[in-house]
Amino acid sequence: MGLAIKPKKDCRWDIVSLGEIMLRFDPGDRRIATARSFEVSEGGGEYNVARGLKRCFGLDAAVVTAFADDPVGRLLQDFIYQGGVDQALIRWVEHDGVGHAARNGLNFTERGFGVRAALGSYDRGHTAVSQLKPGEIDWDGIFGKHGARWFHTGGIFCALSATTPEVALEAMQSAKRHGTTVSYDLNYRASLWKSHGGKKTAQEVNRRIAPHVDVILGNEEDFSAALGFEVPGMDEHHSTFEVEGFRQMIATVVKQYPFQVVATTLRKAKTATQNDWGAICYSDGKFYQAKNRENLEIFDRVGGGDSFASGLIYGFLAGHDPQWAVECGAAHGALAMTTPGDTSTATLQEVTQVMKGVGARIAR
Repeated sequence: MGLAIKPKKDCRWDIVSLGEIMLRFDPGDRRIATARSFEVSEGGGEYNVARGLKRCFGLDAAVVTAFADDPVGRLLQDFIYQGGVDQALIRWVEHDGVGHAARNGLNFTERGFGVRAALGSYDRGHTAVSQLKPGEIDWDGIFGKHGARWFHTGGIFCALSATTPEVALEAMQSAKRHGTTVSYDLNYRASLWKSHGGKKTAQEVNRRIAPHVDVILGNEEDFSAALGFEVPGMDEHHSTFEVEGFRQMIATVVKQYPFQVVATTLRKAKTATQNDWGAICYSDGKFYQAKNRENLEIFDRVGGGDSFASGLIYGFLAGHDPQWAVECGAAHGALAMTTPGDTSTATLQEVTQVMKGVGARIAR
């Protein structure tokens, strides 16, 4: 049967994402704790998906988020202008001068190298978007009056506070009423759940959300930590995987929840800068596996999963079959990890060339 995606003619946006956008501080070749200068950019799991669909794939994308109205918020806005994502749905919160009431999130990330793993350090307490509450966003106006073909959010947003899961549920219920396809990236982050219940609370939240989701995304740790499904063949350090184990896990997942599509990246991190990389997708009772890329060289791994998601979603929105969609997602994710920052700088032409196996010789 496949996904029943609304036609573009009835919708202002191809995709609307809900999530936090942070200012990322990148120390380059140095470490966070010893750096003396940082390069800044914007990023956030749910936003990265919308931005990839706009910049790489040329679709109409919007983001629902909130910023404190201070210079940091306006800097984030300036980055979003560059990314081309529609800002019509952004809420601006008055800044009190010091950030007691609301502030903007910061994310310090070092890329890692060889045996030294990548490292992230969040500074995102009581941010403006974490304080969103049900009833503050006109979801029926977004999905009914204006129209969106696809809605995307994820476990990072839902981990920000006690109210953000309720906002996500409210959005999903409205999207479903108006025939909008709903995707959700489990994106488990132990550091975000640590102060309010850990895995137990994460699973309670995600199990409430799951029945409202059409397309569920994640990696092996996400399905285990965020939903409680174990992947056969996975070792305790999540460093090895067996594709058959994922197939077994997905077969169990779809018996419990009404997901139409389940998609996961397959990553074996040999070092911080060299990974095996692939993906698998379940749709209409069948499995579709992308080409496995062994010893893929990684420049910056952050955002690889988000770029996989945007490539996969593009495949479905563009009317391609699941095999094409999962190959597109895997190629886009691989390309995104060759450049610094959370967001993709790839072009559609580059994605299709990687899908076709075109080599990395210089283009002149």
